[in-house]
Amino acid sequence: MSAHTGKRPTPIPHLSRTAIILPTLAGVLACGLVALRPVAAYAQASDKGALELVDPDVFRACGDPRNLPFSNDKGEGFENKLAELFAAKLGKKLSYTYFPQATGFVLKTLGSYRCDIIMGFPQGDDQAQVTIPYYRTTYALVTKRGSDLEDVTVIGDPKLKDKRIGVVAKTPPTTDMATNGLLAHAKSYPLFIDTRADSSAQAMMDDLAKGDIDCGILWGPMAGYYANKADPPYVVVPLTREKTGPPMTFRIGMAVRPADQEWKRTLNKLIMENQPEINKLLISYNIPILDEANMPITSETLSKRP
Repeated sequence: MSAHTGKRPTPIPHLSRTAIILPTLAGVLACGLVALRPVAAYAQASDKGALELVDPDVFRACGDPRNLPFSNDKGEGFENKLAELFAAKLGKKLSYTYFPQATGFVLKTLGSYRCDIIMGFPQGDDQAQVTIPYYRTTYALVTKRGSDLEDVTVIGDPKLKDKRIGVVAKTPPTTDMATNGLLAHAKSYPLFIDTRADSSAQAMMDDLAKGDIDCGILWGPMAGYYANKADPPYVVVPLTREKTGPPMTFRIGMAVRPADQEWKRTLNKLIMENQPEINKLLISYNIPILDEANMPITSETLSKRP
């Protein structure tokens, strides 16, 4: 996601946005939440970043137990697969701490030293330190193939004027929808949910299948993943041409604790060295990823690169 200086970024559906600030390393140590380890154990680490970790031999990731396509407790999400890749590259074992991505997620996982990395985190969020981005994506319109909305690329398109649009409440698209007078006919889905019991994205896709809505606007990874599960698959149109309202295109990296500078450098190096493989993984989940010119990165464009 794009960075925002001095203020909290606009919410995205799969991450909570709370006012909780990560505890400092000193504060965490004072609370006795970090297990003490002998210096010799840290010295065995093969990468410099491991010097800051509770267990240098384990890649300890944290994620949501039921939040596909990102992660689940069966290891089926693309963030799960990326954690597997990075653990293998570092020669570490992989462990996961699962916690619903609702209020307190960062504090109760990364901030409490129950894990050392959140695999997907927006640049510009002040709850944690973020690596370089490993993908860039945007909100997208989802519609049935054969509808008259397949060429809609902006929320202000006149074709949407009388349509019933599904949208997750309090996400960036709602601002442009309000500006264009589209909220009166919209169907709203909750942003903050317990992912163990609910899925706003799945509910929206079910309503599209039943004809209760004409189209939906979702965060790109969810739009691509859930649209591809439909039979036949729905059309996904990234909304990259919006000129007004809040940003809808974001860069996503990985979150670490503010004190873990060497760990962050290790992860940055892994991202840069494995970007082509990361892109292929994202594309396999039908995630709409964009380059810096807002052009889609696809299997076809990857095959043409040197």
